[in-house]
Amino acid sequence: MKNVTLVVMAAGIGSRFGGGIKQLEAMGPNGEIIMDYSIYDALSVGFNKVVFVIRKDLEEAFDEVIGQRIKQKVHVEYAFQEVGNIPEKYQKTFSERTKPWGTGQAILACKGLINEPFLVINADDYYGKEAYQVAYDYLTSDTPHEGLKASMVGFILKNTLSDNGGVTRGVCQVAKGQLVDIEETHNIEHINGKAVSEGREIDKESVVSMNMWGLYPDFLDILDSGFETFLSELDPSDLKSEYLLPTIIGDLLHNGQISVDVLTSHDEWYGVTYKEDKEFVKESIQKLIAQGLYPEKL
Repeated sequence: MKNVTLVVMAAGIGSRFGGGIKQLEAMGPNGEIIMDYSIYDALSVGFNKVVFVIRKDLEEAFDEVIGQRIKQKVHVEYAFQEVGNIPEKYQKTFSERTKPWGTGQAILACKGLINEPFLVINADDYYGKEAYQVAYDYLTSDTPHEGLKASMVGFILKNTLSDNGGVTRGVCQVAKGQLVDIEETHNIEHINGKAVSEGREIDKESVVSMNMWGLYPDFLDILDSGFETFLSELDPSDLKSEYLLPTIIGDLLHNGQISVDVLTSHDEWYGVTYKEDKEFVKESIQKLIAQGLYPEKL
C-alpha cells in the first residue's frame, strides 16, 4: 500500500474548546464532529497518516479532545502554524502582526513531516466519500508527470450553497480536465433556485474549489521560496494580507509553472458558514447514517 497523507488545516480553532468553536460542534448522534467524518472517509479509502495543522498553544487540549482518539486508528503528526514562524530577517518588520499568514503558511508548516503525496482539507468542511476516493486514486496513480503537478477536487456549485446567506466560492475555469483559472466570487446566494452573486447569475453547474488540494512534497519547496517573496513585497503596515493557497496556485498557473488536474465530486458539501447551517448539517449526516454510509457511532 502506498503512503498518502491527509493534512487537516485546524489552526483556526479558537483558544478555548467548546463555547461556539465551530470546528468542534457536535454534528453526529454521538457527539462526532465534522473532522471525525472527514478522517473516517479518508482512512476508508486508503490514507494512512494524518497531519493536523494547529496552533502550538492548543497542542495539549487538541490532542486530548481529538488527537488521542484518532491515534488509535492512524499515525498522527502535528504541524504548528504560528504568526512568528517566518524567516528571521522579517521578524522585526512584522513584529506587530497578530494574525497567522493563511493557508499557504499552514501547509508550509508541514515541511519536514511529509515525504509522500498529500491531500489538504479544511477542518470544518464535510466533503463526502467520493472526494477522498478520487483524490486517493489520483495521488497513488503511477502516471509519470513532468514539472510541478497538483490536483484539485472540485465540487458542483449547487452542492455547496447555503440557504441562510451568501457564501464565497472559488469559481473555476476548466478546460480538458485542467484548471485554467479561479475567480474568487463573493456573496453567492441561493435565490429562487438560482445562484446569484451581487445581481449576476452564476451557472449552478460550475465547478468550485473548496480548498481540497492534492499535492506532492516538491510543492513545499515552492511554498517556501514563495513565502519569502510574499514577505519581501508586503508593506510592513499591512497586518492582514495572507499567503493563500488558491492565490499561490493561481499565480503559478498564470506563469505556466504548474499544471492542475481537476477531479470532480458530485457529493454534497456541508459546512457551517452560518449558525443556522448547523441543524441542516446535523440532519444531513443523520440521513447519510440512515442510508448506511456511516455507522450510528463512528
